[in-house]
Amino acid sequence: MDTLIVQWNSVALAAIRATHPGPPIVARALAILHTCMFDAWAAYDPQADGTRLGEALRQPAASATETHKAEAVSYAAYRALADLFPTEVAQFDALMVSLGYDPADTTRDTSTPRGVGNVAGQAVLDFRHGDGANQLGDLHPGAYSDYTRYAPANDSHHIHNPDRWQPLEVSDGHGGTVTQNYIAPHWGLVVPFALEHGAQFRPAQAPARSGAEAYREQAREVLAYSAGLTDAQKVIAEYWADGPASELPPGHWCLFAQFVSRRDGHDLDADVKLFFALTNAIFDASIVAWDAKRAYDSVRPVTAIHFLFQGEQVQAWAGPGLGTQAILGESWQPYQASTVVTPPFPEYVSGHSLFSAAGAEILKRFTGSDVFGGSVTVPAGSSRVEPGTVPMVDLTLSWATFTDAADEAGISRRYGGIHFVDGDLVARALGRQVAGQAWERAQAYISGEASLPLTSTLATPAHV
Repeated sequence: MDTLIVQWNSVALAAIRATHPGPPIVARALAILHTCMFDAWAAYDPQADGTRLGEALRQPAASATETHKAEAVSYAAYRALADLFPTEVAQFDALMVSLGYDPADTTRDTSTPRGVGNVAGQAVLDFRHGDGANQLGDLHPGAYSDYTRYAPANDSHHIHNPDRWQPLEVSDGHGGTVTQNYIAPHWGLVVPFALEHGAQFRPAQAPARSGAEAYREQAREVLAYSAGLTDAQKVIAEYWADGPASELPPGHWCLFAQFVSRRDGHDLDADVKLFFALTNAIFDASIVAWDAKRAYDSVRPVTAIHFLFQGEQVQAWAGPGLGTQAILGESWQPYQASTVVTPPFPEYVSGHSLFSAAGAEILKRFTGSDVFGGSVTVPAGSSRVEPGTVPMVDLTLSWATFTDAADEAGISRRYGGIHFVDGDLVARALGRQVAGQAWERAQAYISGEASLPLTSTLATPAHV
C-alpha cells in the first residue's frame, strides 16, 4: 500500500493535471506541499527542525506515534493544497474523509496532531505568500502574473531580433488560435529553498548569437534530427514533452519518486524526507532555469530556423503523416502537438534538462545508487502528434539508471525541435549543481543542523 506521503502527492498531481499551471508554478506547489508535510512531521522527530518554526512544535517522545504523524502530516497537506488549488478542494476533502479526518477542523491547538499540522502548514504558506511568486496577485493583478513589465522583442508574425524569444500564434485546440504569453517572466526573483538568490547559478556561457557560425550550426543540428526522426525518437520526444493533461516535468519526477517508494518499501518517515529533498531541489531548479531564460531571452529553434532558412529548401519532418520532405525553411515546425509548437518562454536554458538532472541527482543520493529500473510501454498508434501511426508497434522506454532517464529527458527536447544542444547540456550540469546544494540544505533540516531560514525579502532584479 502506498504511504500517506505518496497518497497526498498523487492527489496533488491530479490537481495539477486538472488546472494546467506552468512548469515553475508546478515545481513551487509540490515543494510547498512537501515542505508543509515535512514541517508537521518534524514536530515528532527527535532531531529534525521545521523550516519555518524550527523546534517550536517539538512534541514529547511519547507522542511520536505513526498515528500522530499521519494526522499532523495530513492536516498540513490539506492546508497546503486547499491554498494552492482552491478549485480542486473537493478531491482533497475526499482524501481527508477517507483517512478519517475532518477537513473543516482548523484548530491551532498544538497539543493535538491536527493542530500541529494546521500551524506548521500555515507557517509555510504565510512565508511563501510573500516569496515573489505573486500567488495572491498582490504584486500585480492575477495569480502568478508578471510584475517586472517584460515585453517581447518579437511578435507572432515578425522576427525583429533573431536572438530573442518570439511568442507564437498556436492552435487553441478548438479551431481557433491564441498568441502565447510568457509564463512567469519574474520567476528568477522568487525566494529559493537552498540558493542565495535565483541568479546564483546563472550560466556565464551565453547562447549562440545570430551572425555566428555556432548559431547556424545549432539550427542545422535541429534540422538533422527533424529529418531523421525514428519511431523511437518520436516516442521519446512525446513521452517527455509533458503536454496538456500532464503533471509536467516537476510532477514527472515525483512519479519516479513514487516508483522508488514502492520499489524500496518506504515508510512514511522515508517518504517525508525523500519528497522534501526532491521537490525543493526541483523548485530551486525552476528558479535557476527561469532566471536564465529571462536574462538571455533567447530564441527558440522554430524562430531561428524560420529566420535563417526563409526562402530556402530544407530536409525535415513535414508534418503529421508526411514524413521527411524538402520544405521551405519558414514552414518548418517542431515535432510537437499543434497546441504547443514550442513552449511559451525562451529557450536557454532547458527547463526539462535542469528539472530532470536535479531530480535524478536527488534520487541517486537518497537511494545511495544510480540504479533505477524504470520503464514505460507506449501503445502502438497512441501518438498525439501522429495518432494511429506512431509508434508503429508497442514501444518500451526503459532506464537502467536515474541519470539515463534524465539524459533522455534532455535530448528529447532536441529530438522534438524545442531546444538547442547548449540549452540542453548546460542545463544538465546546472541541475546537478542545484540538487547538490538543495540536498545539503534538506539534510541540515533533517538532522536539526540548519541555519536560520531564508527570509521572504524579494531578490534584487538582476536581469540582463
